[in-house]
Amino acid sequence: MKISNKDALIVVDVQNDFCGGGALAVPGGEKVVPAINRIAERFENIVLTQDWHPADHVSFVSNHPHRRPFDTIELSYGSQVLWPDHCVQGSRGADFHVGLQCTRASLVLRKGIHRDIDSYSAFYENDRMTSTGLAGYLRERGLKTLFFVGLAFDFCVRYSAEDARKAGFEAVVIEEACRGIDLDGSVAATHRSLKSLGIPIVGLEAFF
Repeated sequence: MKISNKDALIVVDVQNDFCGGGALAVPGGEKVVPAINRIAERFENIVLTQDWHPADHVSFVSNHPHRRPFDTIELSYGSQVLWPDHCVQGSRGADFHVGLQCTRASLVLRKGIHRDIDSYSAFYENDRMTSTGLAGYLRERGLKTLFFVGLAFDFCVRYSAEDARKAGFEAVVIEEACRGIDLDGSVAATHRSLKSLGIPIVGLEAFF
């Protein structure tokens, strides 16, 4: 696959809390790092996203007495999974994995910064109205096709790729450079959703 200067690699949430030993570790999460580093060498344009939650974030189970991790509650914008506290602003868990070679990234986009709204997508918070500004950034630079890698495949990668497509970008997911949580069949649901939107899922062999 040929990569042009109109393409961008979007590296989603490769942070300590989503890797081995982290507060919300995705199974095998740290294993995406070598693959992402290889792929990143092919791209002129790289964006990193970073979960960056206040300690009293609405999605944290610790802020909901008598609830358990992965319970679901209803908020003003819809259903919300209650997660173990993770990626708290300024914490080691919120830092990028030490092995991630991110020095060439042109933008670090922090999301989930508002106490009362969770944010899976790199484009919109979960209320589907609050924009992160990423679409405008990409359009200003004339970028057309976005390649998504990172964590987790079935949450932040999925919603970021879907929103990219809906915003008029071409979107591609490199599944071998992702890992999923698979909460109640969410990996299979992600495959179905991406297929329905015409978003290709490719392997590393497409690049090497």
